[in-house]
Amino acid sequence: MSNKEILEKANLAITKGDYEGFLAFCADDTKWTFVGEQILQGKEEVRQYMATTYIEPPKFRVEKLIGEGDFVTAVGKISMKNKGGKIIDYSYCDVWRFHNGKMIELEAFVIES
Repeated sequence: MSNKEILEKANLAITKGDYEGFLAFCADDTKWTFVGEQILQGKEEVRQYMATTYIEPPKFRVEKLIGEGDFVTAVGKISMKNKGGKIIDYSYCDVWRFHNGKMIELEAFVIES
């Protein structure tokens, strides 16, 4: 499976609310950097982030998916319910780094749209 295919399968798991299925595609020491906001280190921190942030599965649309070597970049739109129950729309650009078929690192640029 290509890195792009891995990301597509992982994203599909998220939209179904299968966060553990998504995490199976991540390395144990995965690192997520939300530029200007926070850094998550390791699968457990990502799991906790998903448990508190994804009140219900997010809805997203990938507009561009570009793969080059160990990197896959996804650009698109995502909608998530906030703690007050309001749907918030965002534009995002995720740059994923892969190693041995696992998502090892994410650099995410996310802005409310």
